[in-house]
Amino acid sequence: MHPVLLSVTSRTAAFEDIDAAGPEFGQPVAVMLDGRPVAETTRTAFAVDGLAPDTGHVLQLGDGSGVTFRTAPETAALDVRHFGARGDGTHDDTGSLQAAIAACPSGGTVIFPPGIWLSGPLFLKDGITLHLPAGATLLGIADRTKYPILPGRVERPGRSDLFLGAWEGDPDDCFAALLTGLGVADVAIVGGGTIDGNAAAGDWWQDPKEKREARRPRTVFLNGCRNVLVQGVTVRNSPSWTIHPLFSRSLRFHALTIENPKDSPNTDGLDPESCEDVEIVGARVSVGDDCIAIKSGKIFWGKLLKRPSRRIRIRRCLMEHGHGAVVIGSEMAGGIYDVEVSHCLFRLTDRGLRLKTRRGRGEDGVIDGVALHDVRMEDVADPLVVNSFYCCDPDGRGDYVQDRRALPVDERTPRIANVRFERVVATGVRHAAAYVLGLPERPVTGLVLRDVRIAYAADADAAPPAMACGVEPLARAGFVFINVDDPVTENISADGVAGPLLVFAGDQET
Repeated sequence: MHPVLLSVTSRTAAFEDIDAAGPEFGQPVAVMLDGRPVAETTRTAFAVDGLAPDTGHVLQLGDGSGVTFRTAPETAALDVRHFGARGDGTHDDTGSLQAAIAACPSGGTVIFPPGIWLSGPLFLKDGITLHLPAGATLLGIADRTKYPILPGRVERPGRSDLFLGAWEGDPDDCFAALLTGLGVADVAIVGGGTIDGNAAAGDWWQDPKEKREARRPRTVFLNGCRNVLVQGVTVRNSPSWTIHPLFSRSLRFHALTIENPKDSPNTDGLDPESCEDVEIVGARVSVGDDCIAIKSGKIFWGKLLKRPSRRIRIRRCLMEHGHGAVVIGSEMAGGIYDVEVSHCLFRLTDRGLRLKTRRGRGEDGVIDGVALHDVRMEDVADPLVVNSFYCCDPDGRGDYVQDRRALPVDERTPRIANVRFERVVATGVRHAAAYVLGLPERPVTGLVLRDVRIAYAADADAAPPAMACGVEPLARAGFVFINVDDPVTENISADGVAGPLLVFAGDQET
């Protein structure tokens, strides 16, 4: 075992065992701090709480090697109870909690002691840390009238427009998130406590596609932010996407847990959109939609702002029960570049790595440089799906989007290139080992599958592997390539495949 320091605040720290093959140890491991056992963990990336500011420590895993670190200094520690917050789960503490945030100086910490802190949306400010230790829950008020609205687009004469609210890749009026950051920097949200969106207590999950005055809120929304750390906390029961960074950079998500019911609508776990330099390490995600979805907006923002997502690193994460474990798109009109996924475990998701786009995402809608390696998948129906005919959105089933003939390449045509899928073991596969569907006028290029071992579920049923019109149901199919230029396949296998191992365009009806 070889732990290294991931992130540190004045009262917490997160670590990663860089020798571990995946997100879990085979059995609980003792966490030693300064020679004393302080916890046990099965997570190969984990957080430690209850530290004192500006203090040196040595952390070890079991009797393995140690790492020396020092907590950050702290300019002030403000207990929310001193501002009138009660933490009894019934009193509305919004005003008191916001006052504590407003009063906290840069470099200070706002402390939520154990209790249930019932609140409407809170707005973050520069340079502060929110600390929720174990036993502390920030609980969202169920009444939507307590949620201010973020306007999607604010016109500013002589200046570029201001975009505050967002919904599925476009500016739109949205209710503010329980924790909302607008243009803030140097912020941390840490501890062993919980941020609970409390969506089931209200009407957020009823008629989820209907816009009622404004769109549903996230639980954590970071718009135009820089240098934000979310560490150790559990975020659950979100009204819509759980954590949504937008137009932000230098973001770290370490050893957090995201939990939403499997049947909750559009409750993606973590969706960086038009963000750069994002690190997601040791997350455990079980949700009602995609676990992690990387986006860059639809065509309006794609053409106007040209803000891609790039340099996204995801490792030692456990993804469960979502539609896709790691998803690229489909809102990707600004482009997505340089994504690496490694040493993860995907379990019981519909798809493993999923890329989705369609005609109309635009010439800046480029996916280039996605690498998934050293990943295990258990009971994932389709380990790899690339879909250039994604049929959602009101116009997703139109003739232009779904026409299988080669159409002219123009300013509406997206592109997918340089996808690597290596050292993957997947068991319990149901429909296809891989299903890659490119555009006939712009095929997928630079696709590499190497050292991939597939084993199918004994009771594998037939279903379409991709959400596109006309895709036939498949069961125990091999590696299917349609409109793909010269895919590289080395050392791949599929135990129990029904039919040929490799299927190319013309061999499979679409």
